[in-house]
Amino acid sequence: MSAKTQSREFSSTRRFWLKEHGIDSTLLLIVPALLAMLVFFVYPTVYGTILSFHPANKAGFLENYKTFFGDPYMRKSIFNTFRIALPVSLVNVCLAVPVAVKMRHRVKGQRAINTILIIPISLGTVLIAEGLYAYLSPNGWFNRTLMAAHIIHAPLQMLHNFWGVMISLIISGFPFAFLLTLSYISGINPKMEEAASILGAGPIQRFRFVTLPLLAPGLAITFCLNFVLAFSVFPSANLLGNPSGDSHVLAVAATDVISQSYDYSMASAISLITAVCEITVVVLVFAIRSRFYTGSTTGGKG
Repeated sequence: MSAKTQSREFSSTRRFWLKEHGIDSTLLLIVPALLAMLVFFVYPTVYGTILSFHPANKAGFLENYKTFFGDPYMRKSIFNTFRIALPVSLVNVCLAVPVAVKMRHRVKGQRAINTILIIPISLGTVLIAEGLYAYLSPNGWFNRTLMAAHIIHAPLQMLHNFWGVMISLIISGFPFAFLLTLSYISGINPKMEEAASILGAGPIQRFRFVTLPLLAPGLAITFCLNFVLAFSVFPSANLLGNPSGDSHVLAVAATDVISQSYDYSMASAISLITAVCEITVVVLVFAIRSRFYTGSTTGGKG
């Protein structure tokens, strides 16, 4: 029996076994993705979680968490992170909604506008932070323009505080919010708004009672994704903020522990605290969404 014949018989036997067990052979295509997730996400998460309960000083298994919450400076990093991430996420979503509503319809120069809006995605947070560092500095274009227009008489302090960090995160996070919102709002059947218009509803009423309720599930997801991105802020906090002051966020705290004392166990504990904070907010957002909206999450096309 030739090798080619054996290969055919093996392939036929494999297809028969998969079909007999109700397994679609196309599902095998996700195996590489599952292996990658297992190696690069599941294993590090499990390992880091276990490591966080094994302090470097061999103390009790909760010693890292007692040390973190017992230190006011470390504990405040949670507040600093929330103070940056929550407003940034809200601003990105609130800005994305009216822009997406407008860009849903054909407008002049739509492609050029879309391109400009999503350019920050290709730049990356580090390049954006470096650009803003020069732009927002006391001698940068921002302050020089305002002073030349006699709007201000002294440069505004936009660096080495949380303002610069927030501006950077808005610039880098808005494109994601815009693209997600645009995809959700494009899935809403325009005939529903036309029907409301025929019944006498104005633009504001149509948006409030038709578009916004159908868009609510998508906005919840958009907010959560933006929040997770902003909550893990690191480059902006170091380059534009004050890492030892009001920009001492959880990511900076974990990095400082590793770079200064090489305490990977404590850094793992901080990372787990970060994950718990993110998951808590995500759960709360979806709980609020389910409380105020229990309809379809597909956008009303079908």
